[in-house]
Amino acid sequence: MIGYAMLGTNDLARARGFYDPLFETVGIKPLMEFPKGPAYGLSWDKPMLAIGIPYDDAPATVGNGSMVALAMAERAQVDALHARALELGGTCEGPPGVRGEEGPQAFYGAYFRDLDGNKLCAYRVGPA
Repeated sequence: MIGYAMLGTNDLARARGFYDPLFETVGIKPLMEFPKGPAYGLSWDKPMLAIGIPYDDAPATVGNGSMVALAMAERAQVDALHARALELGGTCEGPPGVRGEEGPQAFYGAYFRDLDGNKLCAYRVGPA
């Protein structure tokens, strides 16, 4: 159902310095380039994440309670993405781990904020 989500930034060059190497960690690259920022994804038929200066040029702000969750194919990718986000200057909002019970529908997630304060989650549903 979701085609793409967008996170605002007030410094596109700084945001690119965070997201380009962050997403390279798990094989995600920019699929589209716009004057106000890129859209990252694995392929055109999968949801994408755009980063950019707000359309109205007003300051980007962080939404309280807003978060973008990024589905990963395996738990190791969750760990790698979270670790890379912190290396790039992001902040931890919850380390990698199982939330709830282990099992066929186990939720393994890690939470972080980007350099603008936007909250993201990398997650994998399923057994280890």
